[in-house]
Amino acid sequence: MTVNARELDTALRIIHAGFGADGVEYHSAWTTQREIHAARVADEAPDTVLLLEHNPEVFTAGRRTEPQDRPWDGSPVVEVDRGGKITWHGPGQLVGYPIVRLPEGVYVVDFVRRVEQVLIEVCAELGLVTDRVKGRSGVWVLAKHEGEQDRKVAALGLRFAQGVTMHGFALNCENDLGWTSRIVPCGIPDADVTTLSRELGRRVAIEEVLPIVERHLHLLTEPKGAATDRVRNKVAA
Repeated sequence: MTVNARELDTALRIIHAGFGADGVEYHSAWTTQREIHAARVADEAPDTVLLLEHNPEVFTAGRRTEPQDRPWDGSPVVEVDRGGKITWHGPGQLVGYPIVRLPEGVYVVDFVRRVEQVLIEVCAELGLVTDRVKGRSGVWVLAKHEGEQDRKVAALGLRFAQGVTMHGFALNCENDLGWTSRIVPCGIPDADVTTLSRELGRRVAIEEVLPIVERHLHLLTEPKGAATDRVRNKVAA
C-alpha cells in the first residue's frame, strides 16, 4: 500500500487508504502502519489515522488468541502483534488504524476508552444506542430481551510501543457475518456479532459512516482530562 490517498486538512492527519475494489490487502496495511509508527516515534510524522476497507478478507489473531478460537475449517490466519484475540476483516467493514502519540498523562486504558467513545458517538449519530460491557473491549448493542445476547458492532485491538499507538478498530457496517461461524470472535463464546445495517434495518454503507467517524476522531488526541477519560472510572479495562 502506498500512502498517496486523500489526506484531510486537519491537525490529525487522516488518510483514506483504500475502499471497495481498491480495498487494502492486510499485510500491505500492516507494513504501512509500521512505517508511519516509526516516523511518529521519531517525530518525523504527525498523529495519523489510516481509514480503509480490507480486501481480500482475512482472519487476524492477536497475542491472546486461544487454539479453540481459531477457524475450525483450517482457514489461514495472520498472527499479529496487537492485543486481543482473533477477528475478521473484509469488505463492508470500516477499519481505522490510529498511529498517535499518547497525550501526556493519558494511559493505555484511557486511550482504549477514547477509541470506544469515538465509535459510540458514531453509532449514536446514526441512530443506534451502544455501550461498553465490563471486562470486554469494543462497542456493544446490549441485549434487551430474555434469551438475547449482547452483540458486538465494533472490535478493538491495539498495540502501544514507545508511547505511540498502532492497530485499532473495526466497525461492522454491512459485512457478511457468515465468518462468525468459523471462529469464536474475539474469543467470546457467549456473545454475538452484528452490523450497523442489521441493527438499523437498512443498508449502512462505509461511504455513509466514513465522514461521521472523521468528525469524532479528535477525541483521540485531546489533552488529559477529556470527558471520555473519566469513563475509565466506570468501566473495567
